Amino acid sequence: MGFFAALLAIAIALDGPEIDFDTEIIPILTRSGCNSGACHGAAAGRGGFQLSLLGGDAAADYAAIVRQYEGRRIHPIQPEKSLVLRKPTMELDHEGGDALDTDGAKRIANWIRQGAKRTKLRQLISIDAEPRDVLLPSINAESALKVVAHFDDGTKSDVSRWTVFSPSDPFATSVDSSRSVATVHRGGQHTIIARYLDRVIPLRISVPMTDEAIDLSSEPSGNFIDEHVNSTLQRLRLPVSAQADDSTWVRRLHLDLVGRLPNRQEAETFLLDSATNKREVLIDRLLQSEAFVDYWTYRFSMLLRVFPQPNDKVGAITYHQWIQQQLRDDTPIDALARTLLLAVGDTHQVGAANFSRASSDARSHAEFVSQVFMGTKLQCANCHNHPLDRWTQDDYHGLAAVFARIDRGQIVKIADRGDVTNVRTGEPAIPRIPGTQYLGKDVDARQAFADWLVSPDNPYFARAFVNRLWRGMFGRGLIEPADDIRDTNPATHPELLDRLAQDFVEHKYSLRHALRKMATSQTYGRSSLPNAKNRADDRFYSHALQRPLEPEVYVDALVDVTGVFDRYGDEELGKRAIQLVDPTTPSESLDLLGRCSRRTSCEGVAASSALPAKLHQLNGELINRKVISSEGVLENWIQSNAKDAEIVEDFYWRALSRKPSNTERDYWIRQLSELNNGEKKQVFEDFLWSLLNCSEFASNH
Repeated sequence: MGFFAALLAIAIALDGPEIDFDTEIIPILTRSGCNSGACHGAAAGRGGFQLSLLGGDAAADYAAIVRQYEGRRIHPIQPEKSLVLRKPTMELDHEGGDALDTDGAKRIANWIRQGAKRTKLRQLISIDAEPRDVLLPSINAESALKVVAHFDDGTKSDVSRWTVFSPSDPFATSVDSSRSVATVHRGGQHTIIARYLDRVIPLRISVPMTDEAIDLSSEPSGNFIDEHVNSTLQRLRLPVSAQADDSTWVRRLHLDLVGRLPNRQEAETFLLDSATNKREVLIDRLLQSEAFVDYWTYRFSMLLRVFPQPNDKVGAITYHQWIQQQLRDDTPIDALARTLLLAVGDTHQVGAANFSRASSDARSHAEFVSQVFMGTKLQCANCHNHPLDRWTQDDYHGLAAVFARIDRGQIVKIADRGDVTNVRTGEPAIPRIPGTQYLGKDVDARQAFADWLVSPDNPYFARAFVNRLWRGMFGRGLIEPADDIRDTNPATHPELLDRLAQDFVEHKYSLRHALRKMATSQTYGRSSLPNAKNRADDRFYSHALQRPLEPEVYVDALVDVTGVFDRYGDEELGKRAIQLVDPTTPSESLDLLGRCSRRTSCEGVAASSALPAKLHQLNGELINRKVISSEGVLENWIQSNAKDAEIVEDFYWRALSRKPSNTERDYWIRQLSELNNGEKKQVFEDFLWSLLNCSEFASNH
């Protein structure tokens, strides 16, 4: 044995087992925040020292610490004098403050004393964490956190001391890292993300939101949705609101399934129907209607970013018509997705081929595909491994390579060659199914990806789609945002999301089946009026969520109530806003309300709460023009010499799908009594204006 090897052996004997840089030093840097995006993990590093974000590239980190600047960051003879220790312990000025605690500094010093080697002794295979799901008795209760790492040499180790525990809501939960203990400060269901190296596990910690236990076992259940939701509510001691009355429910259902208000006859007929299954009958009728096709074509057009190419509107029209026909035929969503991914041909004739033209290049195509069909934001892995998810740079550029040969002209075709550069390696990226496998040269990469994506075993496709449908029906995704599905952003009801996805697959990816399942649940039918004990609930569905109407649905509703149409560019008068193919069709109202351009994701677009939109609603032409129009329903009523009460009641039915309450009716009759015709017209206009500006009209509740 040589002299230096003998010294090293003595050092190891003195300082314990040999320390592994990849699995024992990198976690210290991550836990201390040294390789975070706000510190040396930033794209340009800090103070001339750059580390990979969250330790994603151990080789580069080792080189930066040990070899860069002729190794000036470590002191092999006197490890405690190493710059890598003196700065984060504030022995020298350090912009990042006192980042390194005693235990971390001691381990790094021992590693340097052992020779500062990178021998790659072992590789992380997986981690276990606990408690995965725990119910604590009360606020300020504590829960110990434990993480065990499993390595490829068969060993395992308690790594809680070196795990980063990140509460999703720091105001609701806090973690004492020195003890690995979480404290809950607010009732509800909270998530703490445990990260060790590149592995993350969400830990769910709950505290009841009220003091009294409840029993929901006798609550009616429409299907498995109610069982899962009620189980969570009972756990959190959240009592449920009553079922919505028929007026509220019929309005809600029409807006959710066909995107428009029920007319008075439809609403009154439903309320007078005494059949016990009338809700199910109406659901089925709306699902089979042409209005359903129109509305969901609008929703899919936003999701799939249907917009005209420069000087070419024909492709967008063809694309829109294709989507419309798929929905009319109830084409399974997996088949629809496969067609979109593989379609080629003249975009003026092959509607689905326009999907590839929504992206300008292979990278944006990969980002679009992952966001729409996987519910993930893969773009975060472009310049570095995704800091909050499993995706690597190889995954990002590999998926881009799958679409690198697409020629995105009017005639979409597959070119003989085409590649993208993997910025990590500087070499052409190898086509890759994200997180799974590289694809060989003889494999049709698009076909292989499509096969993987729509496989019944795919962990992303069905979950992403049903989560979007849930958001559309309930106002909030089980995972929110709906296009950010990852382990570090867990669902409020994970078992329910998995069950919905399973049911979606079992029923051949049927859009109508999934929507029917949601609409027939008791959860969907609950009132939006909270009770005293569930008022704080904004995500567990003890009551329905009130949500603003989408811009197009809102302006269409104004037309339905007033009978005064809008003209959109050169479109024929009477065209509904949701039927517009081109999102740039001139409309000041839609622009002010915040309609989606469809150039980027439209997730979460709804009526704008910005000041210009509110001013437009209160004092602009959007409502005022319709209220005073001589061609509207109000003017026709006034000219008919109808009774005041009859007019008031009709507009309540039109706008709110209900009769006015006695108080509401009496108020307006008092305002209208003993007025001459000219004065009465002004009060009727004020009445209609106030009805159209109330939150009950502008929202789905």
